[in-house]
Amino acid sequence: MYSIYHFFAHLYRNRNRLEWVPKLEDFPFDVELLSYKGKGRFPDFAIRVNPDGNPSGGELLEVKDSKSYSVPSFNSTIPTGSKLIAELTSGKRSVIREQMAAAGDDIYALPEREVYYLFRGKSKGKTKICLVHGSFFETIKVEQLIQKAFGQVLDERLTEEDLDISEELRELMVRVFSRQDSFSRVRDVEDATVKLRFRVMTEAKKEGNLFNSKIYPEIRDNTLNFVIPNHPIDKIEKRKLYLQQALSTSELAQGETFTITHPFNGDFFVLSYSL
Repeated sequence: MYSIYHFFAHLYRNRNRLEWVPKLEDFPFDVELLSYKGKGRFPDFAIRVNPDGNPSGGELLEVKDSKSYSVPSFNSTIPTGSKLIAELTSGKRSVIREQMAAAGDDIYALPEREVYYLFRGKSKGKTKICLVHGSFFETIKVEQLIQKAFGQVLDERLTEEDLDISEELRELMVRVFSRQDSFSRVRDVEDATVKLRFRVMTEAKKEGNLFNSKIYPEIRDNTLNFVIPNHPIDKIEKRKLYLQQALSTSELAQGETFTITHPFNGDFFVLSYSL
């Protein structure tokens, strides 16, 4: 059986090593659960897809280490709760597609994959580790985020240049730049000796920092936490069931469960263990 819940069970059973390994990327993750393992690009890992689809498996995972209680920036890929696998496996030579196929995964059996992030933060000799669903950071859709950000840039430039354009033209210009791939593609300009690619970097605000004890005091020092959306009700009940299947009764009993409230995105269920 493959799923993010079994991945968390592996983390729990090796939590002491997870806490002290010098670099999180060097932790011996259970490769039997994975159909893809990479470095330097999103995702770092992909969980295998379950043939029976219950649970579905196939989750995408990004691993981030921090020497403070700050969430590291997201380079190139804006965090989301799910992602189309076709966006990651397109092209004639996709390393992700080739690895998944070599692992025997049915790549397109699950077109949309849930996204998770594994964070480890350290501060004054203490540690917080969180495996969190990507929807924790996706309080508005990526296209809307880019549109609003570009709209701010456009309005600033128009003000600085003392220019006035119609609202229709402004909305058109904003929509043109609403897709992330508009920035991520390499642009080859005639007569130029270099190619140009704009890189999108995303930084978590304080409301998106699970390590921030003022906003999320429930996430204590020296704990391992699994953070999943507490909505909609049918999905959270399934998630809890999958957790019960991945962990034994005694293992579940050793953990603490509670709810944290995201200022912009509702409640999240947390299963927490002391390290």
